[in-house]
Amino acid sequence: MDVYPYLSDRDEVHDAADLIRRFGHAACGEAAARAEASRDLGNVIHFCRWRQIERLVVLLSVPKVLGTVH
Repeated sequence: MDVYPYLSDRDEVHDAADLIRRFGHAACGEAAARAEASRDLGNVIHFCRWRQIERLVVLLSVPKVLGTVH
């Protein structure tokens, strides 16, 4: 994965974890659906937020460490 999500606050991590807990493997699709719904409403801020959460869900689903380990 060469696109890492930008997280503006910890609420986005909480929302990603909540989607994974509630939707399991469908969490990424749920985040994408929420992004699309926000876009349809003309809410670009929430559209971008849900897209970043979608990327985070994908990142959290990868079973290996990505990036630098400190």
